[in-house]
Amino acid sequence: MVVSDNGTELTSHAVLAWCQDTGVEWHYIAPGKPQQNGFVESFNGRLRDECLNEHLFPSLAAARRIIEAWRTDYNTVRPHSSLGGMAPAEFTNRPRQGHMDTEAKLSAA
Repeated sequence: MVVSDNGTELTSHAVLAWCQDTGVEWHYIAPGKPQQNGFVESFNGRLRDECLNEHLFPSLAAARRIIEAWRTDYNTVRPHSSLGGMAPAEFTNRPRQGHMDTEAKLSAA
């Protein structure tokens, strides 16, 4: 499922046709309610404030390089309060309770 606001880039016939062709369910948040998409709004604000507004990009290649460096830091180094102070990569790779027990049982069978 994709959740988005009602921006014109996300309500075009091409996007709607793609959803229908691929079976992706699309949910629009209520107009004027950005809090319904809080994680994305937070990410977009941080990207804008910490990266896009801080650089003058001399070329498309430079923009891609700088934005990728920011994204890598955001996902692999920076702690996130919503993830208990872990970076997303650390959170994704953490051992899950019961997960190791299940793997051990499967390999013993």
